[in-house]
Amino acid sequence: MAGTMSALANCGLMRAPVHHSITSSTTCDTTASASTRIALPPVHCSREGRDSKEVVSTAEAFKNAACGLLLSFSLATASPSFAAQNSQMRLPPLSTDPNRCERAFTGNTIGQANGVADKVLDLRMCDFSNDKTNLKGKTLSAALMSEAKFDGADLTEVIMSKAYAVGASFKGSVFTNAVVDRVAFDKSDMQGVQFINTVLSGSTFEGANLEGASFENALIGYVDIQKLCKNPTLPEESRIDLACKP
Repeated sequence: MAGTMSALANCGLMRAPVHHSITSSTTCDTTASASTRIALPPVHCSREGRDSKEVVSTAEAFKNAACGLLLSFSLATASPSFAAQNSQMRLPPLSTDPNRCERAFTGNTIGQANGVADKVLDLRMCDFSNDKTNLKGKTLSAALMSEAKFDGADLTEVIMSKAYAVGASFKGSVFTNAVVDRVAFDKSDMQGVQFINTVLSGSTFEGANLEGASFENALIGYVDIQKLCKNPTLPEESRIDLACKP
């Protein structure tokens, strides 16, 4: 990695000193990472004349392209530990909006599929227990739901894309015909939850309590099913519905 960073510095990606005159061939040295030297055309420049400036501009374009390839290579070959450190979820401070919980009744309306909104939908520690009407069909994309309570809530046809519900409680809640895409339910209490005819693409349930949970006619990817089947609290009936291997 140190060799790669040195090569990046040679490419000008680490704020290397800028020189106003160049008298030799400009190169982007990638020897440390790929044992390859990319030679660029000789550059002769001065402060005089428009033509010399155009030559410098062309050479810089070649240099930027070559160094861009080096940067892509260095990111693609980053160590696993580095990637793991940056994959941890860092949550913002709890919203001070006094009506932040009620905002769930409106939901997000911008960028539903990608979880993009004009304002963070912060529902952490909110209590929606036994709400049968206000959440149905709402879009809760990118909502922060950790430690919130949805026990007995009706979430029929709700859209939850990239929501963060770690440590939340959904005991007896209903997700009929809902789209639950890439939601983190890790360590949540999902006892008796009903995922009937629900799209559950890319959602995770690591450490979640799934006792009595139903996944009848749910649309789940093969890899996601394999992960679900490893949960020891998954009821036998759901194991049959998901075709878990014994």
